[in-house]
Amino acid sequence: MALLQLILSPSSSSPPHQPSINPSTSAPTTLNPNWKLLFGPPLVFRSLLSRRFQRLSSLRCSASSFPENHHTNQPKFDDVVELPLFPLPLVLFPGAILPLQIFEFRYRIMMHTLLQTDLRFGVIYSDAVTGTADVGCVGEVVKHERLVDDRFFLICKGQERFRVTSIVRTKPYLVAEVNWLEDRPSGNEDLEELANDVEGYMKDVIRLSNRLNGKPEKEAHDLRRNLFPTPFSFFVGSTFEGAPREQQVLLELEDTATRLKREKETLKNTLNYLTAASAVNDVFPSS
Repeated sequence: MALLQLILSPSSSSPPHQPSINPSTSAPTTLNPNWKLLFGPPLVFRSLLSRRFQRLSSLRCSASSFPENHHTNQPKFDDVVELPLFPLPLVLFPGAILPLQIFEFRYRIMMHTLLQTDLRFGVIYSDAVTGTADVGCVGEVVKHERLVDDRFFLICKGQERFRVTSIVRTKPYLVAEVNWLEDRPSGNEDLEELANDVEGYMKDVIRLSNRLNGKPEKEAHDLRRNLFPTPFSFFVGSTFEGAPREQQVLLELEDTATRLKREKETLKNTLNYLTAASAVNDVFPSS
């Protein structure tokens, strides 16, 4: 399968967070294998964007269910609450859909508890290099299937973001105290204009990606689907599969304008790369 390259700006090379949680336990297995993609040269990451864009509907959060203040039962953001955590080698964004398979005993215990409570847990990025991040996203179980061997298949939807303030316990699974995060006002920034610019670059990236992959250059219409700028910025971040550290940076940003600008720069660099690749392909079709 052909992989699309996204070109990161120099400022995108490392995430701003300092890992604060280092559980020795292994994470549950996710059904999405894209995090295993190999990375290319410095400042370049590979992503299955073309595949992801073909199934936008699976990640789409409608404007009616995910407005600017996206969760109808949104907690007070000065609250400190306890939250069970799933460390995973991927990043969950508000509004995104995440399928999971739960088979480890400790996480099956957690699932039994969640099914009797509010079905909400924290998904937090973790890898062997950077450790475990201190900012994550709540995953709410919207569908589940319990198998005869007590494994679980879950479909989760991202809700509000959180920052870990302290670890309450590590056994049988991680539980942490967290504060909720929300974006600060973006001042005089024109968020609508920024969101429209990002949407435009996404459409061009999709078109050229399809061309390079030998697919029809169909125009991608209305990627925003009436999303407000903040949830749209999370949606864009969720499409950057294969680059979890960059996704973590986007998740941690607390300013919608800054997030959209960073995404715009990444998509712009990617478009420049695809344009050059397309030109080479026109001259040397066999390559």
